[in-house]
Amino acid sequence: MTVERISEMMGCRVYDAKEGCSIGLKGFFILTKHIGIVAVSPEGAASCYRQLFRHASVKLPADQHPVVSIYNIPLALYIQAVRSDNWRLVGQMLQESAQKLAEIGAEFCFTPDNAVQHAVQLADVNSPIPWIKMTDAVADRIAQDERKKVGVIGTKYVTSGSVYQTDLGIKGIKLVRPSDEDAEVLDSIIFDELIYGGICDASRAAVMAIVDRLVEMGCEGLILGCSEAPLMISATTSPLPLYDASDIIAERAMDFAVG
Repeated sequence: MTVERISEMMGCRVYDAKEGCSIGLKGFFILTKHIGIVAVSPEGAASCYRQLFRHASVKLPADQHPVVSIYNIPLALYIQAVRSDNWRLVGQMLQESAQKLAEIGAEFCFTPDNAVQHAVQLADVNSPIPWIKMTDAVADRIAQDERKKVGVIGTKYVTSGSVYQTDLGIKGIKLVRPSDEDAEVLDSIIFDELIYGGICDASRAAVMAIVDRLVEMGCEGLILGCSEAPLMISATTSPLPLYDASDIIAERAMDFAVG
């Protein structure tokens, strides 16, 4: 049963946000694009889902929400493919997820997982629905704030690779990575703790020490390049302004859905 049909049964008239109709009128339901989330890490996808609806509460009337669907392939398969540097397989899994989402009505999709951003461009080829890219959204936000030097924390595939380097470099922003030793510490904390939804005090202290070293290197902001990162650092505990990649892509997705 479609959203339109359900709204009709409830006596509400559907207004399509894509047509630029006004919102907030009692008795009206605002129809946005159907959003598809390609989940990789369950914890990260769940966090992004909550972030998406927080942005929806700002951009839509309080009692209205977009249609959102999530599809995942088991995380272990992604980890195995990434660790074996098989980005073609990662791209195929992302594309399969997009296909499944398209089959149930999603009109576009995105993944909040930083580690697989390399493969999004592969998944986008011949995709039945468009993808929106996290790295584009994050780079745009940092450029908007006129920052020229930012740090990043995440898995080794994010901190040691070029996930953000290209998009930031095009905008004249320098990316500062943690040391190899610090990258190993972050990687262990993420894969041993964060993806399971928790973190111990010692690990949180280790993360803060790493962030302090990025401050000493002249960083003006910090990219949370891990969708579970809010479990280990927040705006109240960070010495740097934070750019939560998952939250930023959630907001862009909501803008795309409404626009």
